[in-house]
Amino acid sequence: MADTLRRLANTCSFSVLQDKLDSWSNDYHVASCDQNLNHCCELIELTARIQGQLFSILNLTANEAGHYGGVDTLKTRLLPWLGTCFSMARPSVSEDTSLQLIQDSVAKDRKIRELSDSHDCDMHRMETQLCSTRMQLDSVRAELDDAQKALDETKNKSATTLLATEEEILQLRADLQAAHDQLEIYKRKLDSVDEYERQICVLQDEVSFLTREKAMLQERLASSRSSSPLPTLKRSSSPARAEASTRAQLTNSCRYSRLVSRYSHLYAQDRLEAQVLLRRYVDDLEMVQKIIFIAVVESFQAAKLAYRQFKLRVRKTLSSTHFGPQSLEDVAVDYIVRNPDLYDVQTSINDVINAMNVNPRISFPPEVEFALITSIIRETCKCAFSMQTLDPPLDLAFASDGEIYNESKYRRSYDSDFSAPLVMYHVWPALMEGNIVVVKGEVVTRREASWGRSRSRSRSPSPARSRSLSPSRNLASKSKGRFSGSELQPRY
Repeated sequence: MADTLRRLANTCSFSVLQDKLDSWSNDYHVASCDQNLNHCCELIELTARIQGQLFSILNLTANEAGHYGGVDTLKTRLLPWLGTCFSMARPSVSEDTSLQLIQDSVAKDRKIRELSDSHDCDMHRMETQLCSTRMQLDSVRAELDDAQKALDETKNKSATTLLATEEEILQLRADLQAAHDQLEIYKRKLDSVDEYERQICVLQDEVSFLTREKAMLQERLASSRSSSPLPTLKRSSSPARAEASTRAQLTNSCRYSRLVSRYSHLYAQDRLEAQVLLRRYVDDLEMVQKIIFIAVVESFQAAKLAYRQFKLRVRKTLSSTHFGPQSLEDVAVDYIVRNPDLYDVQTSINDVINAMNVNPRISFPPEVEFALITSIIRETCKCAFSMQTLDPPLDLAFASDGEIYNESKYRRSYDSDFSAPLVMYHVWPALMEGNIVVVKGEVVTRREASWGRSRSRSRSPSPARSRSLSPSRNLASKSKGRFSGSELQPRY
């Protein structure tokens, strides 16, 4: 405050005000109205600046005396003076109004004192809470120091444990690598075992063949001792035939077992995958099972036709260069067995899909094609093609909706009517070797099977059905066609 007062005294503001007032008084009658008004406004502005500096000094002085310092002086001198000034500025205010203002001022003073007391109580309470908070903070700091110490100890222990863990990890990695190496060795040994098993199978076939040859030789020897020379001449060609056996004849039993197992896998795995795939587009389970059954039947027909055509081409090619004890038929079959990759399976797949597209017994959404189940069609065609190289070949049992249920060829599905004597539709065809059932098929038997039979017969002469008869179907109709459906059970 002293600095502000000193600056006000040094500026000689009141001296400047007095000089301007004297100059205006001397020139008042000479100056114009606007000049006099400008002089008056200048004096008012100067007076206002001086009053502003004085009020600043008043404020600083009151602040130096404390929160409630100088209250009495302000009440006895400043407030009455301000009231007088306002009374002079507003002469319309009466004495009653002034009295009311004084009462309001007293009420405000009382309220200020109450607020001051409340403020003091709040300050005391806050100081108490601050002390409590400081004590809690000190306690938390102590706990934090203890936790930091415990953390440091844990870090030291962890560092020691980490070193040991890294050593264990390195050891485990070395053990894992050794286990991988050992696994690779076992895999190679397993492959060798599989190769040995195949060789054993071939050797067993050769042993069985040699056993039969031995029996034939013994029979020939016994017959040579007899008095009739004719049987001797007839049997003399058999050993030569036996000595000239082809690889297809030697491996016939091995391929038979492998193909039967492969056919069983088609039913157990590929059929279910195709069924799940078709159910995304066809809600009717019966239609899905019919689609798969007809796909398998058409695949066998297409594969048999392809096998016959392929064997004819092989015989034609080998006929010019063939010589030796084996017949041309055996040599052609042996060539097909040795070169199964020459089978054009894609052509058979296309034939199957074309036949299914015109089959009136099945339907499919127009936005989806039967090529969706190409996987099972391809595997079935390959399996059926290889089955034709067996002696005798394997084929599907003949099947028709409404036929009498045969327990030796089929098994009923879980949703069948077990008291129904007729087959409503086939789920999987039975595999046959001549008249012997190798693998049972699966069918659905219900009481309304006779109605389904009549319906299928009424639709059979339709133009679409007649157009679906491919060359494979014509050839199959001349021979003993075999197809049906069932749950797989290999023959023992």
